[in-house]
Amino acid sequence: MRTSVLSASLAVVASVAALPQELPGIKIVLPLPLNIFAETPKLVTPVPFDVAVEKFKAWNASVTIGDAQKRDNGESLLSTRATCGNIRVRKEWDSCSDNERQAFINGIKCLMSRGPSGQFSQSKSRYEDLVALHQTLTPNVHGNDKFLLWHRYYTWTFEDMMRTECGFNGALPWFDETRYAGRFDQSSIFSERWFGSINVGGNCVTNGQFANLAINVGPGSGNQLHCLARNNDGSKTANCNQAYVDQCNAFGDYHGMAECAEGGPHAWGHNGIGAVMQDTFGSPADPTFWLHHTFVDRNFRIWQNRDGGRVNSISGTDKAGNRLTLDTTINVYDMRRTVRIRDVLDTTAETLCYKYNY
Repeated sequence: MRTSVLSASLAVVASVAALPQELPGIKIVLPLPLNIFAETPKLVTPVPFDVAVEKFKAWNASVTIGDAQKRDNGESLLSTRATCGNIRVRKEWDSCSDNERQAFINGIKCLMSRGPSGQFSQSKSRYEDLVALHQTLTPNVHGNDKFLLWHRYYTWTFEDMMRTECGFNGALPWFDETRYAGRFDQSSIFSERWFGSINVGGNCVTNGQFANLAINVGPGSGNQLHCLARNNDGSKTANCNQAYVDQCNAFGDYHGMAECAEGGPHAWGHNGIGAVMQDTFGSPADPTFWLHHTFVDRNFRIWQNRDGGRVNSISGTDKAGNRLTLDTTINVYDMRRTVRIRDVLDTTAETLCYKYNY
């Protein structure tokens, strides 16, 4: 009897794996143990706030303010920029109307309901094409100075796919995590009306509009069918606070700011939401990934806006140690065209054409 029940359960799971990704109503997909997500390879370790403060002090003691000195240290400057016409405004989640929120979620569901491109064998939908892309490029776009730039274009690619393939006509929302640092569960994002609970202790999310979501990509560089799971840890999301954001943005050079941002609020947010979001490779499988990364991108944009010269400046190196220049390419596997860093530095220029509401 126990053998027949197990066989039936495995048959249900196998049937899910064979179908395109969709929002399942009654399908059964089991959660994976939390240690599997925690033990996937990490390109960056979350940095405690006091360590970030000490790193800033060391940087501040070693630099001389001035564009000439910055250029000597490997920073490139772009002197001119164009501004796009019909600029989209990315609103903070709490500033969005219910219709705007639902349109965003509908765009995600649309991509999940569409068949995959076939470019990635592990993907079962257009949405999972994006997850598989992130999984494939993770070693190249984490733990180095390309992180913020690549994720800016990657997030825009997701938005553009919803616009061109699913009729989404809005702008991505963002989550002001500084207002909910240490208490993400109090945001309506993690409610049964929207993205489902964060307080599930590593189990499947069974409420909200992505309840019982089956995931085919990850964890890590492998692929094992699992459900959308979360594991709220307020002691970690507490580091997504304004003081930490301000500390990262106090750096006068892109490299220092980018390193601080990746290991700071970015890493703490992923680990604090936990489970799927803790998996560096497959974290976009949790739809809250986009709200977190627009928060990270917004903080980058705030840093750029502090000085007219910053909006078009870059420094640092890629994974191979090559110096980043304005002509360094950013590749999303032809899901959208390959661009250069100069194309994505200014979000209000023609390529991206967006800004944040504050």
